[in-house]
Amino acid sequence: MTVSMEPTNVEPIPSQAPQALRPHAEDAFAAELTALAAQDDRPRPERWKLSPWAVATYLLGGTLADGTVITPKYVGPRRIVEVAVTTLATDRALLLLGVPGTAKTWVSEHLAAAVSGDSTLLVQGTAGTPEEAIRYGWNYARLLAHGPSRDALVPSPVMRAMSEGMTARVEELTRIPADVQDTLITILSEKTLPIPELGEEVQAVRGFNLIATANDRDRGVNDLSSALRRRFNTVVLPLPESADAEVDIVSRRVDQMGRSLDLPRAPEGLDEIRRVVTVFRELRDGVTTDGRTKLKSPSGTLSTAEAISVVTNGLALAAHFGDGVLRAGDMAAGILGAVVRDPAADRVVWQEYLETVVRERDGWTDFYRACREVSA
Repeated sequence: MTVSMEPTNVEPIPSQAPQALRPHAEDAFAAELTALAAQDDRPRPERWKLSPWAVATYLLGGTLADGTVITPKYVGPRRIVEVAVTTLATDRALLLLGVPGTAKTWVSEHLAAAVSGDSTLLVQGTAGTPEEAIRYGWNYARLLAHGPSRDALVPSPVMRAMSEGMTARVEELTRIPADVQDTLITILSEKTLPIPELGEEVQAVRGFNLIATANDRDRGVNDLSSALRRRFNTVVLPLPESADAEVDIVSRRVDQMGRSLDLPRAPEGLDEIRRVVTVFRELRDGVTTDGRTKLKSPSGTLSTAEAISVVTNGLALAAHFGDGVLRAGDMAAGILGAVVRDPAADRVVWQEYLETVVRERDGWTDFYRACREVSA
């Protein structure tokens, strides 16, 4: 007797596209961008998806006439965002400058998403970034078979942005070797990209511009030439002015990241977030909040971005190995890793801070014990 092993009357399982771990800004906030575009009746520069006013509203947040709430993407001085947006509406490129963790990349991405509807025309700067990443490359199979031609040319994100009138992004510009940086001079001054192999050039169409980011801590690595720096309008992104502003930023970003990682919300975790922010700000500034005690600063930056990482990791610990409530023990290891980058010098700074500040602070006994435990 033969028994068929094939299943019968089995419904096919519908295939689902995998969800991106971190959607691009234009995808994650598509509903807000659509709502803004629908109610935006102000003049728009050519090929812009939104007016400059609407771009600023998208970044800073607000409530539209129909009640749609636009969440803030950047918490900081309004004038900084207005100057950045206005720069992109001119023929000057925008350079976002600041210490690590001041949301330069975040602002760059959201500006490109709001202006062009596409934040993916990106060149990531590293010590090994070649000239082709900014200009163009070649499909070598076609190049060898047929010689130089448009079909064999592989456009860079910058070339595509020039051709389509969109916003290109260059991250960590000062990480790129100086001779490769200078490739941008002709692009930004003449708005053309020569292709000598073909005897042609690509001319930028209206709507093209470029946003670059650079790190204050990278000064002296590959400083921008004066010729290139003149092609940019520089906007400095500061650290949050107050502890309350920084707590707000960390809370918002942790909530967004927690949703994307399916972590439970931590409504009772605000006190722990404030502790992390307080520790980072005091060690960063070299003085306690009340101004009474001078402190040594560690070698790390202790940026807002690192605070977000510490809290997100603590939330994951609380969710997977605790009861879901964010506590001091969930934060201690992350703080230690952020503060102690140099095992010799930074450990001394951290131990001194624990004993002279944290130990004596009212209501911080649990935090002190947790930090002592992981520091032992």
